[in-house]
Amino acid sequence: MTAHPIPKLRVLLVDDEELARLRLRSLVQDCAEPLCEVVGEAANATQALVWLATRQCDVLLLDVRMPGRDGLQLAEELRAAAAAASTTSAATSRPPAVVFVTAHAEHALKAFDLDAVDYLTKPVRRERLQAALARVTQRLSWVPAAPNPPAAPGATDTAPVIVVTDRGRLIRVPVADVLYLKAELKYVSLRTATSTHLLDDSLSDLEQRLTRQGDLRFIRIHRNALVACKAVLALERRVLAGNDDDGAEAGEAWAVRVAPVNEWLAVSRRQVAAVREALAAGGV
Repeated sequence: MTAHPIPKLRVLLVDDEELARLRLRSLVQDCAEPLCEVVGEAANATQALVWLATRQCDVLLLDVRMPGRDGLQLAEELRAAAAAASTTSAATSRPPAVVFVTAHAEHALKAFDLDAVDYLTKPVRRERLQAALARVTQRLSWVPAAPNPPAAPGATDTAPVIVVTDRGRLIRVPVADVLYLKAELKYVSLRTATSTHLLDDSLSDLEQRLTRQGDLRFIRIHRNALVACKAVLALERRVLAGNDDDGAEAGEAWAVRVAPVNEWLAVSRRQVAAVREALAAGGV
């Protein structure tokens, strides 16, 4: 089998301080996973826009306070441009993700309003930057390939994975191993047959990424749960702890049994028909 080059996350550094850019460049180069490369630098928003006019990157490491337009204004411009481009059939490239890197913590709320992936305060720790870049790979729906054991006959070497952070470690969870994703408080729990991980991503974002894969089949069973179709064994009325949050009688609700963990998850009434249809059609 021919070895494929390992793709790298392309990073543009935008900071008016040369020493800050030098420090970030060093941290990016030290990032073990995801693999990254600095493809350009800019000292202000104008230089960044000029660079982006003719080249592409996956993520901006963006300072907030800079001469002229600040980082927040630049992020807002990029977001508006992406929204405008999405309305035309000519749009073929995705906008870069944004990770703010700044000494000023008070702008975090505004940054996340602009759909920033993360907000890092200086001095940036290597582990914190690596976790932020891992989240970028999740946001962009691709994960740089890493060396894997030899594939089984007929298997593909490009199977998608979800990168999760667990006590400082980065773990690659094959999407094929995911049984369900369930929104709980501020996080989404990812369940496999042997473990549970917490993700910062929204359930809606995860659903879009997973259902874009033509050979992967997940079904929304509730506003707070997404289940792998192959893991659904049964649909029936069950007495559960609490109701289904959309009007069912307390204590009893439609639910699916998830194998092999033998857990029951509530199905909202508006999703029952879709789940039943998939079961009846042999699609799960």
